[in-house]
Amino acid sequence: MTPEALTSAAPMNYLRTFGPRADPATALTWGLIWLSLAVCAIVATLVVAGVVLRARPRPISAAAAPIEPQGGGLAWIYIGLALTVAALAVALIWTMSVVAAIASPPRSPALTIEVTGHQWWWEVRYAGGPGQTFVTANEIHIPVGQPVLVKLFGADVIHSFWIPALSGKTDTIPGRTNLAWLQADRPGVYRGQCAEFCGLQHANMGIRVSADTPAAFEAWRQAQIKPALDVTAPDAVAGRAVVVAHCGACHTIQGTDAGGVRGPDLTHLMSRATIAAGAAPNNPDALSGWIANPQSIKPGALMPATYLSGAELAQARAYLETLK
Repeated sequence: MTPEALTSAAPMNYLRTFGPRADPATALTWGLIWLSLAVCAIVATLVVAGVVLRARPRPISAAAAPIEPQGGGLAWIYIGLALTVAALAVALIWTMSVVAAIASPPRSPALTIEVTGHQWWWEVRYAGGPGQTFVTANEIHIPVGQPVLVKLFGADVIHSFWIPALSGKTDTIPGRTNLAWLQADRPGVYRGQCAEFCGLQHANMGIRVSADTPAAFEAWRQAQIKPALDVTAPDAVAGRAVVVAHCGACHTIQGTDAGGVRGPDLTHLMSRATIAAGAAPNNPDALSGWIANPQSIKPGALMPATYLSGAELAQARAYLETLK
């Protein structure tokens, strides 16, 4: 099964993983599950055996039988303690070895990205040299087979960055920089989620990681660096003025006067699969509904309604659809 099919069937499955940071933890999880089941089976067997043996009928002598202690009890206690210590020692050593193995990538990261948790969306910054830095939202692209360092920041409250098929949970804490790393060994789309309750729309704070071939990743990166395309169609030209006037205080669109930083960067909005951190698909109908009334899609979201007329909404959507 491909990662794309897997994430469609079970989007937050953490028992099947696809990278060197998550694989050791998954093996440990399965190992501890089987160890726990074995312990439960042994204890249950001994309890049943003890009950059965005690329940056997014994011949009753007419003469009073002397009460004598029966040996062997302490031996069972010693055996049980020895098995318990051995099982705990295996679990401890295995756990510590896994923690050490996944603490840092096996080689120097090929890429460093900065992810900031907001209520309730993810800001993703790809830092580079002059003209090479760009910002996107809610979707991360990484090259397959290469470790990626993730610097995590919190903008308001504590969030938790979790891509279960690729990595464990790491909190984003205001005023502090935490580090995580990712590596996907197979191309595909891996679903993630904020794993720390952060307010009303915590459940709708999703994130997607697309693992691309190196060539596909480089093509995506080059496209993201570019500013928004100039538009000539009358509806799109009018829509650009509407978007800059009504949305530019909170959103940035490179190549225009829109330079807000409170909301996601919209320069390449239509290259994303979803809007509102996964709360809705990125299609014309959902986009219109999100612009007109964000609360109908994501109650409690910090984006206000824009109160556009029907004509202005159509123009704004016509322009936004050019941001690819």
